[in-house]
Amino acid sequence: MSSRTLVIQGHCDPRFEPVRSCFEENFRERGEIGAAVAIHVAGKVVLDIWAGMADRAAKKPWSASTLVNVYSTSKGLAALCIQLLLERGQLALDAPVAEYWPEFGAHGKGAITLRVLLSHRAGLAAIKDPLPAGALYDHALMANALAAQAPEWEPGTQHGYHAQTFGFLLAELVRRVTGSTLGQYLRDEIARPSGADVHIGLSADNDARVAKLTRPLDLPSPPGETNLMDVWKREPAALTTRAFSNPPPVPGATQTREYRAAEIPASNAHATALGLSRIYAATISPNPDWGQPLLSPAGIARCSEEYAFGMDLVLRMITRFGPGFMLSQPEGSGNFGPNLRSFGHPGMGGSLGFADPDAQIGFGYVMNRMGAAILIDERAHRLVEALYSCI
Repeated sequence: MSSRTLVIQGHCDPRFEPVRSCFEENFRERGEIGAAVAIHVAGKVVLDIWAGMADRAAKKPWSASTLVNVYSTSKGLAALCIQLLLERGQLALDAPVAEYWPEFGAHGKGAITLRVLLSHRAGLAAIKDPLPAGALYDHALMANALAAQAPEWEPGTQHGYHAQTFGFLLAELVRRVTGSTLGQYLRDEIARPSGADVHIGLSADNDARVAKLTRPLDLPSPPGETNLMDVWKREPAALTTRAFSNPPPVPGATQTREYRAAEIPASNAHATALGLSRIYAATISPNPDWGQPLLSPAGIARCSEEYAFGMDLVLRMITRFGPGFMLSQPEGSGNFGPNLRSFGHPGMGGSLGFADPDAQIGFGYVMNRMGAAILIDERAHRLVEALYSCI
């Protein structure tokens, strides 16, 4: 899309003009099709802009209310649900998961604590027995399979990204202590009170707002990142392959009503950029619209605590995790900005949401042209760099 035909809509505080310029550059130089970025500072919206096409084939333009399937950015939203339950004393970090979910204690898992589970150290990144296509839509099946699974490594000693299983593990804990699904809890206790347009389990009346994702073929992996497709082709029995392929993905599923309605808390949240920015802002900052922050100062500090940092057994690269969130890495493609207390999560293809409690930033970026980065896509990385140049 040429700069002559690109129309950027929305609001940008003049102080953050470098972010707007970078956003335009993403279309001109990095193949953006449709996208939005939003930023809160100290609870106030300083930037909320969008441009391009939500569905290029249908000639449907992006709008302020366009929703995107944000893949693993969903994990940050699921983690917020757990953080609120910790805040309310309904969960405890160092309690065994089996205290809330007795069946989970099978096969040597009785000592796994919530702290270990949240930081991808439980050894449950993959399920051994093959699961049927569509198993991702069946929460009970997934929870039972995880309860019956033996750890892949000694829990707490190493970490490996729980790509598909993470959301079901957290969702079952939410169900056990509240009686609600994780999607319901997110909606009723976090999204609705803060006014954030984020959903895990999307109702049919929102279908018309969903952008169509596109995936260019044969994109090279960024420097320093594992090429997951190569691993899947060459090592079908590897932990990395099994973590992403059992249950098997269903081609084209993201466009279906069944997929959107399902609650897959690790990967199928739908959100606007403003929704992501707002929910992270509401977590750390006061605002007249939502009142006091979602979490106390102690709760905010807890979100930034490092529980795992080093070689990831699944992603085969350096990752850094806290209690459910990916944390900013000191350098490389996992860097959210200069402040290492930032917490949030990127998603496959490029979406990103995070909070920076030091700079009081809530950030959200969504797009429909899928990139190849495992962690933070170059388009989001450039926007984050531009943001911090303004602070």
